Amino acid sequence: MTIKAFINAVKGEKWCQLLTVLMRLTVGGIFAFSGFAKGIDPWGTYYKVSDYLTAMGLDQWADTALFIAVALAAIEFMIGIAIIVGAYRRSSPWMALVFMLIMTPITLWIAITGAVADCGCFGDALHLSNWATFGKNLLLLLGVIYQLAFNRSVRSIYGPAIQWMVMAVSFALVMAIAYYGYFKQPLIDYRPYPIGTRLVATTDNNEESEDDYTFIYRKDGVEHEFSIDSLPDEEEGWEYVTRYHSRRPNGKIIVQNGNDQDGIAILDEEGNDVTIDVLSDSRRTVLLLFPDLSQVGVVNSYALNELNDAAIVAEANVVGLTPATAEEIEQWQDVSMSSYPIYNMDDSELKMVARGNPAVVYLQDGVIQWKRTLSSIEDVEQPVELSEMGKDYNPDTILTRLLVYFMIAMIVLLFINRTYPVMKHLHSRKKSKNRQLTTDN
Repeated sequence: MTIKAFINAVKGEKWCQLLTVLMRLTVGGIFAFSGFAKGIDPWGTYYKVSDYLTAMGLDQWADTALFIAVALAAIEFMIGIAIIVGAYRRSSPWMALVFMLIMTPITLWIAITGAVADCGCFGDALHLSNWATFGKNLLLLLGVIYQLAFNRSVRSIYGPAIQWMVMAVSFALVMAIAYYGYFKQPLIDYRPYPIGTRLVATTDNNEESEDDYTFIYRKDGVEHEFSIDSLPDEEEGWEYVTRYHSRRPNGKIIVQNGNDQDGIAILDEEGNDVTIDVLSDSRRTVLLLFPDLSQVGVVNSYALNELNDAAIVAEANVVGLTPATAEEIEQWQDVSMSSYPIYNMDDSELKMVARGNPAVVYLQDGVIQWKRTLSSIEDVEQPVELSEMGKDYNPDTILTRLLVYFMIAMIVLLFINRTYPVMKHLHSRKKSKNRQLTTDN
């Protein structure tokens, strides 16, 4: 018996139809979740796409990274929804197959080379190792192949006339989610620093001394740690590198959000860790984040300076954070005529705290109260209380509304789709009944 004959023979079997439905939910669910996670955090997906382009030597395509990021989210989500509801039973598995034939070799490449640390398949919602990602893609590819063979054995929830509307509604949902994620902040914060995170370590003794620090010295290209009591002699070739507070593991401040973990490290122009000095102030603090200072337009300087003035009036501390070089920082301060200090921070950690370039994070007693992109704050020039300035954005409420609207739209489309067959059936029964009455008479 040939493969085609076997497929035709078992298509009508109940077990085959049940398995097809389960495969729709599994394969479609993975695609939809992957697209949803990418759409929730378009900045994160943009960064990941940029990493891929850099690793592949395609830096000339860097300007398209954001478009690719949003397109990936939309394509995956729409393919996933189409497979789940059985829309476009013939073409949706083929689209999924083409997608997997592109992504599976890429994940094998990053698994072998380690060119990209994390595939970013599910954004920050779920992290898999590169080899686990490749294994997942192989299993998903098998699921897609099964769909190619048996997907048409089970009818779609929606009829052909309405399926394009299902895709349009799905596209609208992922675009709305991506809009909020890019222009404000992600509707779900999967990163280590959500609102409510404490960025300032709490200790029983707030007084610091040199004994609280570990010093880093370098000799013959190798770095070593020393306490204040065992500092090496620089005349013997030891070169001072930096110091970090001993109360913090790896020189990073403790993030208290349920469980303690390593967090951010702020450095001055000489490379010294000044995180506690910058963030331990009991006053309110406004962090201005510049992931790519060279791309921050001078047009933003007015709003930033207005925000700085408002913070000064409110007796709040304003601090700029960026991975930029000292020359780039000095150039920005000259051009923007800013008076707030700017410190260095690791690029990846900076992007984890908040999305946007620039982004604004407000701390009260070291705890994140709100965070936004600068462009989404409408009251910078108004005498609004700092604590309330960014709270007009409620991600939970917005996401709930979007999902409710999506479900209502899908139900309405199903009702519209099923109304015509029902009315046609009732009309047919009525005609049959009238014909029977005429025959009896």
